[in-house]
Parts: sequence; structure tokens; C-alpha cells
Amino acid sequence: MVEVSSKAIIGKNTNIKAFSVVEDDVIIGDNVDIGPSAFIGNGSRISNNVKILHAATISTWPSSLGYMEEESTTEIGEGTIIKAHATVCRGTKSRMRTVIGKNCYIMNHAHVAHDNIIGDNTIITNAANLGGHVIVGNNTNVGGMVAVHQFVHIGDYVMIEGGMKVDKDVPHYALAGRMPLRFIGINFIGLKRKGFSPEQINEIKEAYKIIYNSGLNVSDALKKLKDDMEMTERVKNIYDFISESERGIIRNA
Repeated sequence: MVEVSSKAIIGKNTNIKAFSVVEDDVIIGDNVDIGPSAFIGNGSRISNNVKILHAATISTWPSSLGYMEEESTTEIGEGTIIKAHATVCRGTKSRMRTVIGKNCYIMNHAHVAHDNIIGDNTIITNAANLGGHVIVGNNTNVGGMVAVHQFVHIGDYVMIEGGMKVDKDVPHYALAGRMPLRFIGINFIGLKRKGFSPEQINEIKEAYKIIYNSGLNVSDALKKLKDDMEMTERVKNIYDFISESERGIIRNA
């Protein structure tokens, strides 16, 4: 038995397995696979070539006391895989939407809370839990059983070690681990795999030497970074992220 609302818009070659529920205000693209016992709630906007495995929950009621049943959405980008028992909450009046980008991999029992924005090609590993209003960049890997505090911002090309608590922002290109969470270097292997040249990787490394190893506070380190280094795309990304951080960034190891 499959319970699919007649009001839902379902694309071509989409396969919905037994015991799944698809509510009224749902749009599903072409070539989508939805496993058994999945819940696709109101506000779901699912792009082409997405796979949602058994008992995953999409666009469920957010864990926010301020949610007043506003007509928000959950947007899933093309080619994304959401594995078994993962939960993705719909947005609240804060952003009115939760977004998971293209070609992401949301693993078993992961939780993506309301008003999260997750970039493209990002992995949220088994049992990782993201609080509300979290932003995760592109090409980032959040390790298994990681707990991310609400409103935290995690940058692009970041690797976070499993089992960590993330309560500060994690800037672009960082490798983060240890307890409490610390900057333990740049994500060298991830950057190399993504095609960064040795010169670009060294540039990122030198920028973080100023941020974390100059003995300066963050404001003075940013000034030194701007004064001493060429503002290439990568250095500017680091500068802008740290300048705009509201929670403050993780500390050095």
C-alpha cells in the first residue's frame, strides 16, 4: 500500500515503494526513488534523480516551539541521496525553507533541522545532528555522530572528525577535531582530491598561519592577513568568512 495524494505533482519514472506517504503540497521530479515507509511531507520540493531510502522523513514538522504551521518548504537538490531513517525538517518563519544542495549524501539516522542550508556535494555522516539555522558549505564532510549547535556556520571544503560537538563556526578549508573542537590544520587530502594545486593549498596554509599561529587576536590577524597576503579567491574566502562570523571561529589546537 502506498498513500500518495492526488494533489502531489510526481515526475516521470519516479518509483515510490510500499507503505510510503506523500502529502498534498509535494513536488517530486523525474527519476526519483523513494524507499518503503518513507514520509514525504507538505512543502517537499524534490529535484530529479534523488534517492530517498526506507523510513526517511522529508519536510517533517520542525523542532521549534515558534513554528505556527506556516507554509514553508524543504528543497532537495538534484542527485542527492538521503539514507534510511534520516530526518529533514521543513523551514520556519526564519527562512521559510530548509535546503539541501545537489549531489549531497545524507547518511543513516542523520538529522537536518529546520532552516538549515546545506551546499552541494556535501556529506552528512551517520547519526550526525544539525541544529536549527545551521549553514554548511559545499564539498564538506561532517563526521558520524557530530552534534552541530544551532546557528553554527561551517564553510566549504571542511572535514569534521566524528563524534565532535560543534559550537563555533568552522572556516573554509579547515580540518577540525579533538575535544573540545579545534582547528588542527587544513583539509589537505580533501583539497587535493578536489583538484586544488600545490600552490593554492600552500596559499591556504599560509593564510591560516597568520590566523592561528601569529599570536594575534582575530581582528589583528585579519588585518595582517589583508596587509601581508594577496587577496586571491581563497584568501578572500577565508577573510570574509571569519570577518562575518557571529559566533566566533574554532580555536587553534
